[in-house]
Amino acid sequence: MQLPPEAEAAIRAHAREEYPHECCGALLGREEEEVRVVEQVIRLANERTDERERRFYVSPQQVLMAERQARKAGLLLLGFYHSHPDQPPIPSAYDREHALPFYSYPIVSVKQGEPTELRSWRLREDRSGYEEEAILTPRAE
Repeated sequence: MQLPPEAEAAIRAHAREEYPHECCGALLGREEEEVRVVEQVIRLANERTDERERRFYVSPQQVLMAERQARKAGLLLLGFYHSHPDQPPIPSAYDREHALPFYSYPIVSVKQGEPTELRSWRLREDRSGYEEEAILTPRAE
């Protein structure tokens, strides 16, 4: 996945602002030669009413809004990012239960309010687990 510096900065800023709760958002972009290229980051509301320090929930209405925004811009909905407050950026069992194989799932770890490591994951087609997805920084043109 190609993640421009400004998109990564937006994800990290969102994670910092929502700490100690999990933040979440959508990634819009395109696919080029089997590489996902992120062009827009959309903040979404974590609609969990409990355990927001360890869980996030994106409603079908928010997914539909993100899909519509992507379509309007001629882009694809590539995936969803979220944060792990004071935990490593590795998908939890809860994350796996709520993920779909097509999407990318970047996770940023937030340690005591400061975003640290960012890693991205793709759920296997058989839903047995995740494969890590490389995060690439685009070259300046």
